[in-house]
Amino acid sequence: MNSILLALLCLALQAAPAPKTAPRFTATQPLEALQNKQAVVETDAGTIVIDLLPDAAPNHVAYFIKLAGEGAYAGTTFHRVIKYGIIQGGDPLSRDPARRAAYGAGGLNVLDAEPGAGTHRAGTVSSVILPGRRDTGGAQFFICVVDQPALDGQYTAFGRVAEGMAVVRRISEAPVDEDGKVVGRVEIKSVTIRERPPEAPTFATESVEELAAYRAVVETTAGRITLAFRPDKAPEHVRNFLRLAAAGVYDGTPFHRVVRGFVVQAGSMNFRREPLGESQQRRVHNLQPEFNDLPHRLGTLSMARGDDPASASTSFFICTAAAPSLDGKYTAFGEVVDGLPVVQAIEAAPVDGETPKQRIDITKVTVTK
Repeated sequence: MNSILLALLCLALQAAPAPKTAPRFTATQPLEALQNKQAVVETDAGTIVIDLLPDAAPNHVAYFIKLAGEGAYAGTTFHRVIKYGIIQGGDPLSRDPARRAAYGAGGLNVLDAEPGAGTHRAGTVSSVILPGRRDTGGAQFFICVVDQPALDGQYTAFGRVAEGMAVVRRISEAPVDEDGKVVGRVEIKSVTIRERPPEAPTFATESVEELAAYRAVVETTAGRITLAFRPDKAPEHVRNFLRLAAAGVYDGTPFHRVVRGFVVQAGSMNFRREPLGESQQRRVHNLQPEFNDLPHRLGTLSMARGDDPASASTSFFICTAAAPSLDGKYTAFGEVVDGLPVVQAIEAAPVDGETPKQRIDITKVTVTK
């Protein structure tokens, strides 16, 4: 759907008399007190974690934090959605099912527009306003399910989804009536403000010797596999794997390819149960090859790629037999040091072509020393 049409459909409020000028909310906290905060939004459909971005929208962030602290969002609903477009919620009127006809008209005209935190891409959280009146923000907000560049400069973006885009997407799938209002209720149970957790380690400065001391414990639905690494042969591939593992990028990905007597392959983002969060996405990039003299044999950990030697990013494979045809063409960077029977059990799983008939998931990868 055209993004301009989508914006107009989704953000136009129900016809209602324009409210009289209300007192304007202005943050009283210093900017430093608003920084590094997250909002944990518990909903009927799951949890959404939002990074609040006060640098360009301090009043919007401070007002959101104020309302969350007062419990003002508890019991409100996501009352308007467009499938795979945006979701809109936070109207205090939506606590009362009897006032459904007025949903979209409450909690506004408190905030003046601010520069906002950049473009309206997937996961952006922005302030709902009265049509054509930029200085009428308030309690209501919307979340972009997809990129919405037509909204840039019109609405004040004040947050980005860090976790839970799959939840946002599910909410957008809720049935709606002819006015675009959700049939039934998708409630916000609570909004809790917390300090943003520290970023997962990047493994950017460790020496080869330090990298070699790490292990990755791969918990799967078939059992546990422990991996050791060879940074002396492929340091950037080792850093990349550890970085992705520590950020939870591999959690929820399956062993999507099994070729008996050859390899089992996992780690593709195409098959991940939920989309990556923004901080996770920043860690995914293509790698330059580090072809080396490590042989591809039973238990070798190596990086999958496309035709381009520099196209490896997240997907990896474990050899289930000697595969000399891969030597010097794929970057081997580690090996299985415990759990080889689990690898062999994955290899033995019934397949449809090269795809396991029953999904075999990586549930968690833990980096240890």
